[in-house]
Amino acid sequence: MRPPRLLLFLSCLLLASAVLRAQDPHAVTKADIDRWMVELSNWGRWGKGDQLGALNLITPARRRQAAALVREGFSVSLSHETLTEKTPENPSPYNITWTLRGPQFASDNISISYHGYAHTHMDSLCHMAFEHKIFNGFPDEIVAGKGCAQDAILTAKAGIFTRGVLIDIPRLKGVEYLEPGTPIYPEDLEAWEKKAGIKVTAGDVVFVRTGRWARWAAKGPWAVGRSASGLHASCARWLHDRGIAMLGSDGVSDLLPSPVEGVVQPIHQITLIALGVRLFDNTDLEDLAKAAAQRTRWTFLLTAAPLAIPGGTGSPLNPIATF
Repeated sequence: MRPPRLLLFLSCLLLASAVLRAQDPHAVTKADIDRWMVELSNWGRWGKGDQLGALNLITPARRRQAAALVREGFSVSLSHETLTEKTPENPSPYNITWTLRGPQFASDNISISYHGYAHTHMDSLCHMAFEHKIFNGFPDEIVAGKGCAQDAILTAKAGIFTRGVLIDIPRLKGVEYLEPGTPIYPEDLEAWEKKAGIKVTAGDVVFVRTGRWARWAAKGPWAVGRSASGLHASCARWLHDRGIAMLGSDGVSDLLPSPVEGVVQPIHQITLIALGVRLFDNTDLEDLAKAAAQRTRWTFLLTAAPLAIPGGTGSPLNPIATF
């Protein structure tokens, strides 16, 4: 039996949360996130030792269906070109040096710290921990010189081959791009589904365009880590209910700064740790948006393959959309 004071405290928390939601239907508290970490969890869904997570939803049948989406054979890259200049949004640029070896062969050397707000990359499930746990309840164990003991990027080395879905929020709103700090709510995602005549289903990889790179081209770089349009924390249940296999964005998916006091990146936390949904960060969706609009087609074959890095927390990569 719970002590009376604890019951009273919990009751007060629930009442405060209800009052907040009555004032603002999108209000989300840390208590809500903590509860969703349990309610929306996929831990154990595919077995106690599973490290594939939501990629289990990409079944052989889903792959065959995705392959059938290819009608023209027209492909678009979703990777932004490498950024080699240091800017507020890119404190760790690509360092590329070229050397000429012998009379014929040229080579180059590349070093990169790819996590952050600039470079196109894929997050592995061990990239983020909550209460010293990563997806499926594995301990947050980093082995010196070897990286993640579980949930590393190597678990996805067979690649991603499934239906991709573009959710173009600037097009929905009738603008070129969203301003930094603009929230995207569940009703925006549903409004796009209605406008585009599609519905996100289990096994899809969803890309949410904010127009980040279009704004970058128009107004120049800014500190994306401090202010960026993205999914509001209230989208967490929508992502769970749709059964997505992966989530991508031209930012880092999260609305920044976080709308939830005490939670740094709630979408990252819910997807990577509770849902087992890997993330594509900093993709470039501008060419994809143009190609999709020209065809009035918002679904496509999505292929992507991370580097096979044992223990890796993620990988730079080049996702491809094919119509």
